Amino acid sequence: MNRKLQTSFIYLLCLVITLAISIFPPQIIVNSQPKPASAELRGVWLTNVASGVLFVPWGVNRALHQLSQLNFNTVYPVVWNRGHTFYPSPVAKQVMGSSQDSLLWLMRLGGDVLAEIVKQGKRQGLRVIPWFEYGFMAPAGSELAKSHPQWITGSRERSIKLQPDTLEEELLNSTEPNVQPYSEQVQKFIRNRAVSKTVWLNPLHPEVQEFILDLIVEVLTNYDVAGIQLDDHFGLPVDFGYDPFTVRLYQQEHQGKNPPVNPEDPEWMRWRADKITEFMQRVFQAVKIVKPDAIVSLSPNPQDFSYKAYLQDWQTWVKLGLVDELILQVYRDDMKTFLAQLSHPAVEIARQKIPVGVGILSGLWTHPVEIEQIKQQVKAVRDRGFNGVSFFYWESLWGYIAPESPRKRRAAFRALFPSRATQPKVLPKPVNNKPLFPSNATQPKVLPKPVNSKPLFPSNATQPKVLPKPVNSK
Repeated sequence: MNRKLQTSFIYLLCLVITLAISIFPPQIIVNSQPKPASAELRGVWLTNVASGVLFVPWGVNRALHQLSQLNFNTVYPVVWNRGHTFYPSPVAKQVMGSSQDSLLWLMRLGGDVLAEIVKQGKRQGLRVIPWFEYGFMAPAGSELAKSHPQWITGSRERSIKLQPDTLEEELLNSTEPNVQPYSEQVQKFIRNRAVSKTVWLNPLHPEVQEFILDLIVEVLTNYDVAGIQLDDHFGLPVDFGYDPFTVRLYQQEHQGKNPPVNPEDPEWMRWRADKITEFMQRVFQAVKIVKPDAIVSLSPNPQDFSYKAYLQDWQTWVKLGLVDELILQVYRDDMKTFLAQLSHPAVEIARQKIPVGVGILSGLWTHPVEIEQIKQQVKAVRDRGFNGVSFFYWESLWGYIAPESPRKRRAAFRALFPSRATQPKVLPKPVNNKPLFPSNATQPKVLPKPVNSKPLFPSNATQPKVLPKPVNSK
């Protein structure tokens, strides 16, 4: 009897267990990855200057793996710098005779580093946004400049010579802004950079525009990337625009009048800035046509400097819906100056429309930045509710140019980003195909003839001067 009871009890117990398992199956944790703590942009620029990340065989894999492990989520790899592409480009081959940077081609044995970045980016959970760093800049001795002199613009005083002793950081980090008027600082900076180091492609010239557009479309078409990024070099130095093409275009739209002698004449500045805005509209349209979900990211300097120095009116671009993501470059050591740029009205307006992050300088070869300063600036950005940060640049995060040890730097970034975060959401925008400034003279197919019989420039001004190579300064 007892044995029958025991047997019945065992059968009953097995039945209960079976029913319990079928009704309440055990939960198996499939994904051990921590859930994103928040939505925050955590980016870094990958450049070719003073950095080996693109050139050494293991560089990309190592960098992207480390970034992913430390909870970064976005990389901006350079694809256009110093008159060369950093991917195999049929467009560049046709225009300049070489498909990509020669050193990169040699170190990579003709491989495609951008394709590798895209592949590893997906594997490591990183968003990849190719960065057209040089915009309209080109080395004076580049094949691009030498083979297309008609594409180059310049100032009225081509022969002006100044000592190349002013760097962008010096201007931007000035602790005594009243010692020299701001406009004089801007002009001095531009002349030093433009006259002594680079030439500038004319952003108003239709052939230049087609070349830049073709590069952008090529990248979006051939690579599975999240978008493209333009930066502070996507503009025109305020002293420039006195090339024959631009002058004739101005005459055509101003009853034969010449451009003002003063490059800072308000109407002359506005006219050139609006032309660049027109082209920005074409860039936005081209991106959305090729890949509607692709992001148009912009990394400019603060609005006042961008407009006064480079005629880059990004505040208007944001208002017109031509920018999906803004990463404001605020490369300042002085915390008071850093904070002042974060509260600028143009930034506040942008934040109401699109995700806005802050570009933080993590160090340069000549200007190491201590980790404490980086931590303070990240905290300030977070305290003010921005959408995240991006660092310039990879090599200075925890590489050989950082003042602290790599181990200490990585620990500091791990503390800043203790868990994963998604990228800020970018809302889709409708594409407006209507021109911003309807005019049949904005995209001339044939150079208009000059109105005045007298030449605007001496004969030697029509051949752009071959200038020394630039010093990198993002």
